[in-house]
Amino acid sequence: MSIILQNPALASFDNVSTIFPGELGDVEDSLSALPGSAFRIGLLIPMCGSAGLWAPSCISSAQVAVAQLNKMNGICGRPVELIMIDSALEAPTPVEEVINSLIQIRAIDAIVGMHISAVRQTLSKIVNQRVPYIYTPLYEGGENTKGIFAIGETPDQQLGPALEYLQDTHKIKSWALIGNDYVWPRASNSYAKSKLNDMSVHIAYEKYVPFGLNDMTGIVEEIGRTDAEAVLISLVGQDAITFNRAFGYADMHQKMIRLSCAIEENGLLATGAENLQGLYSASSYFGSLATDANAAFKEKYHSFHGDSAPVLNAIGQSTYEGVQFLAGLMKAHEHDWESKNSSCLNSIKYSSVRLNSGTNAVAGKAPMYLALADGVMFNIIKTI
Repeated sequence: MSIILQNPALASFDNVSTIFPGELGDVEDSLSALPGSAFRIGLLIPMCGSAGLWAPSCISSAQVAVAQLNKMNGICGRPVELIMIDSALEAPTPVEEVINSLIQIRAIDAIVGMHISAVRQTLSKIVNQRVPYIYTPLYEGGENTKGIFAIGETPDQQLGPALEYLQDTHKIKSWALIGNDYVWPRASNSYAKSKLNDMSVHIAYEKYVPFGLNDMTGIVEEIGRTDAEAVLISLVGQDAITFNRAFGYADMHQKMIRLSCAIEENGLLATGAENLQGLYSASSYFGSLATDANAAFKEKYHSFHGDSAPVLNAIGQSTYEGVQFLAGLMKAHEHDWESKNSSCLNSIKYSSVRLNSGTNAVAGKAPMYLALADGVMFNIIKTI
């Protein structure tokens, strides 16, 4: 069974129940009444706001991992259940309140989180080693808190090689940087500026915007008035879509290329093929990835959800990795996980799609790919 907190619209998934809390007491009463034998994972994903478009893919991918584990021995010999919790900044109840309450009443045994870094930083103080916390998406790096395990790629693994390739290929003289105003875009752009400076490349524009801007025409026009020949986009979800639509409407692709580390297949579909010319993305996973591991995963995914399942992408697939990593962590460190952190990633074996080595996968060693938008799909052009 799976339970969703806060967004009834997502309860269309099979085997999903919905709790829409007006008060936290509603959550506590509902979950404390559930049987206690299962290993319950709090799956933290944005269900509304700028990043809400990722939720269906995240839920669907995590459900495949749970189904696989439950065909074997679950986690710690217990069947696995998901409790999906809205981790968006725009959520009606702050996620830190929900998580603190669920941990206090022992309604969850672990957390798998796919959300922005600002939420992780807040929750690290709330969770405080009471349950293991797997953080799945790309992020700025440097997460060393005990009990938290960040398995996503970092700028040196992802952004650096992409910048090097694009510089070698396009001989870009000047870049523009645009991102949302929080820790990951600022840290990622700081890394990019250092990297580009080492290559004697000029930064023509840098700006950070709040979440939820409905019109980015003015920002695109500002970038267009600079001498930038490329733009690094560190916007999240719907904000990236809004920017890329404005970019396409202005025919800016005739002047500059685009690079993002967070735009995935959902974003392409929503942006529209006519607005995607010259858009590159760097990631350790794309739905089109032609590996044996991805072929097997896609077969399981569509067998479980059908042909109309949410589109596969790096953000969604990361929750599959997170649930599987949690199982590997608990197998190796059931009784001492509290003393571990992200420095132990290389010792954890788990079933992975990105790492393409089955149950012998080791976190942090995924190949990285550069892809170019081709219509509303990504065409992988190079391993970087």
